[in-house]
Amino acid sequence: MTHPLILTGIDLPLEPSCGSTIWCSDVYSRLPGHGYRTVYAHLPGSGTWQHGFAETAELTAQKAPYGPGFEAYADTLTAEVRGLVRDHRPDLIHAQHLGFGLAVAFARAAGSTPMVSIAHGTDVIAATENPQAHTALNEIVHASVRVVVPNAAMAAEVDRLTGSRHVDRLVIVPWGIPLPPAPTALPRAGRQLRLVHAGRLDANKSTITAIKAMAGTTGHRLTVIGSGSELDVLTRRTAELGLTDRVTFEPFLPRQDLFKRFGDFDAMLFTTRTLEAYGLVAVEAQAHGLPILYSDVPGLKVTLGTGGLSFPPGDATALATLIDELAASPATRQVLHQAAVANARSYDIAHTAAHLAALSRTATKGDR
Repeated sequence: MTHPLILTGIDLPLEPSCGSTIWCSDVYSRLPGHGYRTVYAHLPGSGTWQHGFAETAELTAQKAPYGPGFEAYADTLTAEVRGLVRDHRPDLIHAQHLGFGLAVAFARAAGSTPMVSIAHGTDVIAATENPQAHTALNEIVHASVRVVVPNAAMAAEVDRLTGSRHVDRLVIVPWGIPLPPAPTALPRAGRQLRLVHAGRLDANKSTITAIKAMAGTTGHRLTVIGSGSELDVLTRRTAELGLTDRVTFEPFLPRQDLFKRFGDFDAMLFTTRTLEAYGLVAVEAQAHGLPILYSDVPGLKVTLGTGGLSFPPGDATALATLIDELAASPATRQVLHQAAVANARSYDIAHTAAHLAALSRTATKGDR
């Protein structure tokens, strides 16, 4: 029996450089267990990532961000996708991101192939700030038979951005992670906390809030693990605040190496400025036993549950207060540790894959 084929992908290098590519690897490596094959399209990468995709297709288009060159880039990708559709004859297309160039190309090249689009967060944020991204999001949603969002906050934002014209297509499928067998970060005694901030260093992740919070505390130490456009600004500001002895920077770590580091810390700082689709690394940290001190942006409170404490987005003073309060109460750290582990157990990636497979079965029966 031939299994139905899903064509998907992201116009990013085949690297674990962001939550979207990691999530796709986690999910699509499990879909064969639900009767699906997948071809994942991508830009060139180093070739060293041990991903979970059984079949991949490398694209040749030169990446172009939103701006004067974006439409030409989307046209080039569309031509490539038409070739992929012709060669692979997919039963279904999954367009990752509501606005990336490859998702636009999927929408334009799908023809009679039904398409499910999947929101990841950065795409929705871009559509609130950039007219070109907003137009792309509407084109992709219009071309989709279903639009997958990870939480109600994201569904509400996509509904707003599309003028409530496609609310019947929005479907919430909670994200998930591969769960570890046991937590590796255990509560310890002491009033000086070892804190970690991990992930992409861009403006929306607002790592600067974590660094400014350290200036409002004493004794605690912060390790920033990651790379991105804000790194130079963050290191310079750390020096200006006199924090180089308490705030250290480490480069991006592959997932399994980061997991090994979680046991070195007492809590994670998660300082997103606006919308957060899921908070992959925060849930991973919870699964390993770390409480999360997080900015109260749409979606995160539901995702992280009682396994953390929230503060107003961008409020470094409030975050500093939370850090000191957590440091002063070993009992609170113990309670949050237990709640974090319990909360993460509800986000099993196996459930995400099962939901997406079931949704895909219904989508292949619908009309565009």
